[in-house]
Amino acid sequence: MEEKDMTLIEHLEELRKRLFITLGSLIIFFIIGSFYAKDLYEFFVKDIEDKLTILGPTDVLWVYLMIMTLFAVTCTIPVLALQIWLFVKPALRPKEQKVTLTYVPALFFLFIGGLSFGYFVVFPTVMNFLMSLSGEMFETMFTTEKYFKFLLNMTLPFGILFELPLVIMFLTSMGLINPVFLQKNRKYAYFILVVVGVVVSPPDFISDFLVIIPLLFLYEVSLTLSRWVYRKRLKANKNEGQLID
Repeated sequence: MEEKDMTLIEHLEELRKRLFITLGSLIIFFIIGSFYAKDLYEFFVKDIEDKLTILGPTDVLWVYLMIMTLFAVTCTIPVLALQIWLFVKPALRPKEQKVTLTYVPALFFLFIGGLSFGYFVVFPTVMNFLMSLSGEMFETMFTTEKYFKFLLNMTLPFGILFELPLVIMFLTSMGLINPVFLQKNRKYAYFILVVVGVVVSPPDFISDFLVIIPLLFLYEVSLTLSRWVYRKRLKANKNEGQLID
C-alpha cells in the first residue's frame, strides 16, 4: 500500500479533479455523438415498417439529444471507471491495483452487454407481446418520443444493472462489503430489484417478469462472485500474516 498521507482538502481536490475529467469526457463524447446521431437513429428504427410520427418540431431535437446523451454516457463509462480507480489507487496494495485495474474495461463491456440484452432480447419480446394485445382492433402509429422513451426503459436499466456483479466484486475486494452481508440482506435487495423492475417496465405482468427475473439472477451472480473474492482476500491476508510472523 502506498504510504501517502493526504489531508481532507487534498482528498477533495483529487476528487474534484476526477469529476472534472469525467464531466469533460462526457461533454466531448456528447459533441462527437452529434455526428453519428442520424446513423444511430436509423439503426434503432430499422425494424419499424412505417416512419415514426412527430407531434411538434421539438420532438426531433429531443430525440437527437437523447441519442447523443446515450452515446456520450456509454463512451464515458470506461473514463469514469478509470477515474474511480485512480482515486482509490493510493489505498490499494500493488497486487490489488493490478487486479482492480482490469475492472475498468470490464465495466464498459458489461454496460454494452446489458444494453445489448435489453435491446435484442427484452425490447422485442415486450414489444411483440404488447402489439399482439391490440390485434386488429387498433391502427398502430408510434410517435418518436413515445417509441424512444419505451426503448430507453427497456435497455438503459440493463446497461446499468449489468454492472452490479463487478461493483460487488470491487466493494468486496476493498473490504467494504462481504457475502455474509449480501446474503443477510438478500430479501431487501430482492424487494428493491422488484420495485426497479416494475418501475422501468410497462404495466403488464409479462413485461415485469421479463425484467425482474434477470435482475434477481444478477444479484445471485453477484453474491457468488463476492464469496469468491472474499475467500481470495482472506487467503491473501492470511499469507501476508504468515510472512510477517
